[in-house]
Amino acid sequence: MQPEWRKWLSETLNTAVRFDEPMAAHTALGVGGPAWAYAAPESLSQLRKLVKGAAQRQIPCWVIGSGSNLLVRDRGIPGLVICLHRCLSRIEETGRGRKAMVSAMAGVRLPVLCGYAQRRGFAGLEFAWGIPGTVGGAVFMNAGTASGTMADVVQSVSVLLPGNRIQRLEKEALSFSYRRLSCPVPDWDRGGAIILEASLGLRPENPGVLREKAVRILRQRRETQPVSAKSAGSFFKNPIGGKTAGELLDRAGLKGMTIGGAQISPKHANFIINLGNASAADVLALMETARQAVLEKFGVYLETEVKIVGE
Repeated sequence: MQPEWRKWLSETLNTAVRFDEPMAAHTALGVGGPAWAYAAPESLSQLRKLVKGAAQRQIPCWVIGSGSNLLVRDRGIPGLVICLHRCLSRIEETGRGRKAMVSAMAGVRLPVLCGYAQRRGFAGLEFAWGIPGTVGGAVFMNAGTASGTMADVVQSVSVLLPGNRIQRLEKEALSFSYRRLSCPVPDWDRGGAIILEASLGLRPENPGVLREKAVRILRQRRETQPVSAKSAGSFFKNPIGGKTAGELLDRAGLKGMTIGGAQISPKHANFIINLGNASAADVLALMETARQAVLEKFGVYLETEVKIVGE
């Protein structure tokens, strides 16, 4: 990173920026080399100032949530990584009636949002129990399960555009698909905007009923997924029609396969876990081996659900 960039970041963020920060400390998989700089702005105004200044200096930027769906390569990220946990952490009820409206900022962790909704008796987010990550990442990826997705509840999204203008996009302008959100925003797929907040339409329900559902869902996840291991979540997207990625990987005999410190989970084949000393190269090698095995056996090419970034 250029010395003048470091100086500007230090003056702008003080202690809210760290340089040459290992991304292994900020990803659920626990692998990844250093980012040039890792920033956690403390307010929306500080975030806007940071994004504007980075654009003016042409500093490459990556926005991450909790790193739960992310694989950072071993040489790290050549740019500025921005974490939204501190500056975008508010949840508030904005309306109650036949449809309960809740506004959640992008840095809110999804489990925190689910707990908020359960305690207040708001149904509709049951599918999200046990999904890690943040609201921003969940909206951007249209996170979900067989029982529902973010597309089912999102009513509008507020985004920070490259010109530092905030725009609210209503549901009609949002195009959700499998693990993807498209918006009428320039360079959306290349990080042309930052999700700031989502408005969610939920339904009134008895908090006790919702608590019982949450307990059942979380118990099932513990029984079928390696929730206590370091992983990036479901690694491959499910092919359209036919068997799921996990079923294909399982039928290919890949459960338990290990390369270096990375292993295909013996509990669920669509999870690659870090046994404790894995490198990103180990994970990538295991990914390619598994993908090739499924392609040769079933003729299906598995696309990654996990985002792979860095050098």
